[in-house]
Amino acid sequence: MKNKRSTALIQIALLLILTMGNSRDAMAQDNSAGIPIIPRPLAVKTMPGEFKINQATKIIVDSKNPELKGLGTMLQEFLKVHNLNLSVAERSKTSAGENAIFLTLGYLPDTLGKEGYELTITPHQITAKATTAQGVFYALQSIYQLLPLSAEAKVAIPAMTITDKPRFGWRGMMLDVCRHYYPVDFVKKFIDYLAMYKMNSFHWHLTDDQGWRIEIKKYPKLTQVAAWRNETMIGKYGKGAPLYDHLRYGGFYTQAQIREIVAYAKARYINIVPEIEMPGHALAALTAYPELSCTGGPFEVGQKWGVFDDVYCAGNEKTFQFVEDVLTEAADLFPSPIIHIGGDECPKTRWKICPKCQARIKAEGLANEHELQSYFIKRIEKFLLTKNKSIIGWDEILEGGLAPNASVMSWRGIDGGIAAAKQKHNVVMSPNSHLYFDHYQGMPDLEPDAIGGFLPMQKVYSYEPVPASLSADEAKYIKGVQANLWTEYINTEQKVEYMLFPRLAALAEVTWTAPARKNWDDFVLRMPAEYKRYEAKGINYSRSAFDVMPEAKIDTVAQKATVKLNIQAAPAKVYYTLDGSEPTESSLAYSSPLEINKPTAIKAVGYQNGQKAGKVTTYQVVIPPVKKK
Repeated sequence: MKNKRSTALIQIALLLILTMGNSRDAMAQDNSAGIPIIPRPLAVKTMPGEFKINQATKIIVDSKNPELKGLGTMLQEFLKVHNLNLSVAERSKTSAGENAIFLTLGYLPDTLGKEGYELTITPHQITAKATTAQGVFYALQSIYQLLPLSAEAKVAIPAMTITDKPRFGWRGMMLDVCRHYYPVDFVKKFIDYLAMYKMNSFHWHLTDDQGWRIEIKKYPKLTQVAAWRNETMIGKYGKGAPLYDHLRYGGFYTQAQIREIVAYAKARYINIVPEIEMPGHALAALTAYPELSCTGGPFEVGQKWGVFDDVYCAGNEKTFQFVEDVLTEAADLFPSPIIHIGGDECPKTRWKICPKCQARIKAEGLANEHELQSYFIKRIEKFLLTKNKSIIGWDEILEGGLAPNASVMSWRGIDGGIAAAKQKHNVVMSPNSHLYFDHYQGMPDLEPDAIGGFLPMQKVYSYEPVPASLSADEAKYIKGVQANLWTEYINTEQKVEYMLFPRLAALAEVTWTAPARKNWDDFVLRMPAEYKRYEAKGINYSRSAFDVMPEAKIDTVAQKATVKLNIQAAPAKVYYTLDGSEPTESSLAYSSPLEINKPTAIKAVGYQNGQKAGKVTTYQVVIPPVKKK
């Protein structure tokens, strides 16, 4: 260990760096470009040498701290992959200077908050320090990324110091298990994926038209009936008459399983936010309990995708009793201080002709059905406050007036988030333009079926969550960022991974890294190490980043097209042909935008290290004729 004077000087230097923020002088001290840590830390300083981990290395934690001891055990298990079986011991007076990895709590500048950490790696030892065990957990994730992937490799980490903290307090990912169900083991694996990128919120979408996935003991038909559909549509929605597979499908999570998953997430400092949809997306529940509808049914659990007119009857007191009973059990299962109540895509068709709903509108002095939905949400919020829970909903809950303490998840672009922030409500930004991972991530003709849209990794990375139109005071209400994975067209665990990776890495940097530290060129240089990590873990990641993505600008007056051949992977070289032949390394090498003045089929492919890295992209250039006046 360094002497006290040296330690104090280091602390002062780090504090100065933090005080200067992202100034040019502070950034000049950083030499972290290319270091394979994602998300990119606040500040990194490399030093000569490396720390070698061997069988004699100890993992030392603060005495009488079970949380740190648990993290030490996690690190111990992780290193077993490298054929290392290290002991975990509590700190003693003789610990200083040992060949050890120290996990410790201690003073850090207040600016690092409860999730920040300092990681110091010298040739003699490693020290991961934070003010909370959660911060130490994030330091471990950085250590994991710095370790070699091969079990046979020398286990050594380059010497460096890292000072780090997240930008946002809510760093989340949503998984829809209603359209397609995933078993407990995979849900845990999904949580592990979030944890390795320092994310702290798992939004678990548990109820919808196509299936009810949470056991509610007071209403057994929710799992006996609502959790199962008789068949599922196949093919793309909206393209001709739907076809069905004629196979019964479903599943649910018992309360014991949910408690198990909640505990698993808690050990990884991830809060699970359950979503119980209301007042729309309720067809599965209405199939089990049709008396909660406006018409009385009968119904079937949704077999196709989309939005259904049958929703909870907002004029029926039995509806509120049911919803409150469900939320009472959910509140007991999930320690989360916030519960997602949906609130999106609720058609008012039934409410407009329902005598009970119309009577409610009149009795409550409401102007219309939108205010009836607001009444519904406000009433639920008031109930959940008795359980010490607050609510968050999709941005439709703005319609008719926001509940007093509600938070808003802005998905239909950013306008809902802006409106909520201006009303001084907390916001999680989740726009479908940049954060819907069910969208295509490469050229659609080269990708498996997706719901639509186009969201390559670079577009995810480009997202700035704080709208420029907000004042500094209003911007404080942007509390976090979340991406969503809806699963209409994602029916296997392998495809979940395919749609998550590598876009999850880009999301992590959006949620964690300070804007001045984000750099796309540096990010793609760090990604090759991540691709190797995915392969080592057996993750079925997408290689769409290795495919060429043409971008054309058509000039109808000049009768020409300017075509860029973009590729997201680096380093990579692009080769192309204009004569319809398959491109190889001996084809034309792309260096600048192409000028095309006639109908042409461009074929392009990326190469890395002399090997074809992606699929061949075919792009047909069509130049429309000049319109006659």
